[in-house]
Amino acid sequence: MPTPEYDLLIRAGRVFCAESGLDGPGAVALKDGRIAASGPEVDGSAAMTFEFPDGLALPGLVDLHAHPARGGSRYGVDPDTHFLSRGVTTVMSQGDAGADNWPTYRDRVIRACRTRVILAINLSIHGESHPDGCFPDLESADVDACVSAIESGGDTIWGIAANTGPSNPTPPREIMRRALEASERSGKPLLVGTRLSADWSLDDQLPLLRSGDVVTYCFNDFPESVVKDGRIRPSVRDARERGVLFDIGHGMRSFSFQVAEAAIADGFLPDTISTDQYSRHVGSSPQHDLPRTMSKLIAAGMSERDAFPRVTSRPAEVLGLKGETGTLRAGACGDVAVLRWNEDAPPLRDVDGVERPGGCWEPVLAARAGIV
Repeated sequence: MPTPEYDLLIRAGRVFCAESGLDGPGAVALKDGRIAASGPEVDGSAAMTFEFPDGLALPGLVDLHAHPARGGSRYGVDPDTHFLSRGVTTVMSQGDAGADNWPTYRDRVIRACRTRVILAINLSIHGESHPDGCFPDLESADVDACVSAIESGGDTIWGIAANTGPSNPTPPREIMRRALEASERSGKPLLVGTRLSADWSLDDQLPLLRSGDVVTYCFNDFPESVVKDGRIRPSVRDARERGVLFDIGHGMRSFSFQVAEAAIADGFLPDTISTDQYSRHVGSSPQHDLPRTMSKLIAAGMSERDAFPRVTSRPAEVLGLKGETGTLRAGACGDVAVLRWNEDAPPLRDVDGVERPGGCWEPVLAARAGIV
C-alpha cells in the first residue's frame, strides 16, 4: 500500500482564511504537524480524512483574553478541557500568574498543555491566587518584581495585565501608573481592564495608553463605556488612531448587545473577540465559548468576513504569532478548527440576559499541531 501523502485531510463546505484570502469550498491538508496545503484544489490521500460538507474550516481559534490554568488561580480552567475542545488552539491568560508564581504556571500550564498558552503576567505579584483579589494592597503591585519576571520569561510572557476595574479596592490611578512604568521598563504592552465607574472617566484613562496596548471589556455597559449617548466617544477614536487596540473580553459582566450594536452601527468594530472564559462558566448552558461569543458579535451587526479574522489572524498578529498560527497558509503550524452553524441553537444572550436570535456557530473538530 502506498504511503499516504498527508497525515490529515479536512474537507469542508467552506474554508476561510483571511490571511491567505480563502473563502469557499475546499480542504486543509496537514503533514508533520504543519499545514501542507489549503484551498479548493487540495486533494490526495491521507492517513486520516474528515468530511464536513456543512462545516466551516478556519485556522485554529485564538482567544486573546481568558483564564487557562491548572490550579493557582481563582478563575483558572484547564485549557485542554475547556478551550481546545471548543476549537481554541491558542489562548492568552489575563493575569492568572504574577511574579511570585509565574514559574509554576509556566511549568504546569504553558509547558504541559497541548493548547498553546501565552501569559499576560499580572502586575500583581499574586496573579489571581489571592483570596482578596489581585491588589489587596499597593505592595502587591511590585514593578521591580514584574519586570524581573518578564526578563526571565522570554517569549512565554506577551505583556502585562493590569485591571483597574471597580472591584479593585486599591487606587486605580496608582495601579495604572505602575503598570505603565513596568511596561516602559520591560518593553512589553499592556492588557488593560479600564476603570469602569464614574470616579475616573474613560476620557482621562485612554490618553495614557500607547500603540500596541489593548483595552479589554470594550463592549461593557458600565458608566465609562466606549459608547456615550449612543455614539463612540471621541477619546476612543483618538486612542484607536494612536494604535490602541480594543478587545471584547465577554466574561460575566462585560458584553452588552446595546453597546455592541451602537458601536458597530457607528463604524467601530472590535480589534479582537475574546471570551474572558473562567471557572464560573464551567457547565454553563449553553456553553460559553469563543464560537458562541463570535456569534453574538455577528448577531450585533458584524459580518462573518469581519468576525472570523478577529478570532484567528488578528489576535495571532497581536500576540506576535503572525505566520505561525491564525492562518492556513502552507508552512504554518497545523492548527485548525471546524465549526458548524446551528440554526436551532439556544438564543444568544448578553450579560444582562438580553437575547438575540439568529443561530450560532458551534465547534465540531479541533486539530492542534496536526493532532485531532
